[in-house]
Amino acid sequence: MLEIIEIKNNTDLKKFIYLPEKIHKNHKNWLHPIYRDEWILFDSKKNKAFNYCDTILAIARKNGKVVGRIMGIINHRYNKINNENFGRFCFMETYDDQDVFHELVSFIEVWAHEKGMDKLIGPFGFSDEDPQGFLVEGFDQPTVMITNCSLPYMAEMIVKEGFTKKMDFVQYKIETPKQIPPIYERIAQRPEKNGFKLMEFTKRKQLKPYIRPVLGLTNDTYTEIFGYVPFSEEEMDDFAKRYLPILDPEFIKVIVDSSSKVVAYVIGMPNISNGIRKAKGRLLPFGFIHILRSMKKSNQLDLLLGAVKNDLRNIGLDTMMAKAMLHSINKRGLEFIDSHVVMETNTKMRAEVEKLGGEVYKRYRIFQKDL
Repeated sequence: MLEIIEIKNNTDLKKFIYLPEKIHKNHKNWLHPIYRDEWILFDSKKNKAFNYCDTILAIARKNGKVVGRIMGIINHRYNKINNENFGRFCFMETYDDQDVFHELVSFIEVWAHEKGMDKLIGPFGFSDEDPQGFLVEGFDQPTVMITNCSLPYMAEMIVKEGFTKKMDFVQYKIETPKQIPPIYERIAQRPEKNGFKLMEFTKRKQLKPYIRPVLGLTNDTYTEIFGYVPFSEEEMDDFAKRYLPILDPEFIKVIVDSSSKVVAYVIGMPNISNGIRKAKGRLLPFGFIHILRSMKKSNQLDLLLGAVKNDLRNIGLDTMMAKAMLHSINKRGLEFIDSHVVMETNTKMRAEVEKLGGEVYKRYRIFQKDL
């Protein structure tokens, strides 16, 4: 017997949250989420996105065993900004069972249709800050934070449900240049002559005054990024609380203008995947120690976010930050750089990464279906 159960209590929510580690028990490249964050993510009282989204969570139970999960989201803020009428499915996990997959997707299709949506897209969460897309290339590669690690059958099963490709995201790996390219040296000098100043940090407390200006710049510049939802000030503070404890200040670069206004930034962090695996996503009692140790032993920098003020692009600010970041990377002895996900249509960003020798090693696909 197969049944779909809407999540109504913490007992079922716990089953929802911990199901993936059962499905991926023998999947060596899968990465546990940090479970403290998962409990916040799915808590309507703590996650501010619930204030402007309709949501539904469900698990599938077959012969008494939980065998799948799915979440439906209607992001009214995003739909209004982009003049869309789309629902989303996300955080979907199942065993290799088309019947279970079908029932879960159909459950969200009916829900979204009853809410007046004309299309369903996914996997896509509250915003682009959540893991997005089913993996379609790079199954043999390790997972980094905030990316999906679905098994090959997931993308195959969604196609059987009548979904088609909406968009791909690619992920690059770059071998760290041992010498900073001479052209970077020349271009990076130009902004300094025009009054722009590079800010570098050694302590987390130095970052706090820059949190809202940096995320405010993100709001201004990410308008063309698929799925991006502007931060409210409360969400900025929540975002900082979530990530600041694990960020290394050495890999955060900020540029200010002559009035000390933030006009560009880039954020990276040493890869902590090995620590998360060793901790199995649990920070207590000793998980946080494993994560901090893995940061110190890592040989890879994972890029997370970056932006340049729209009217100041192409004057060398990005090169100024890249030069400083490469210096910090080489100083720490990191051998590789991970680009995080990049829209396949973001040709400028892709060209910059490829100039440094970056090669696509993973591809994620977002699907769509008319309702």
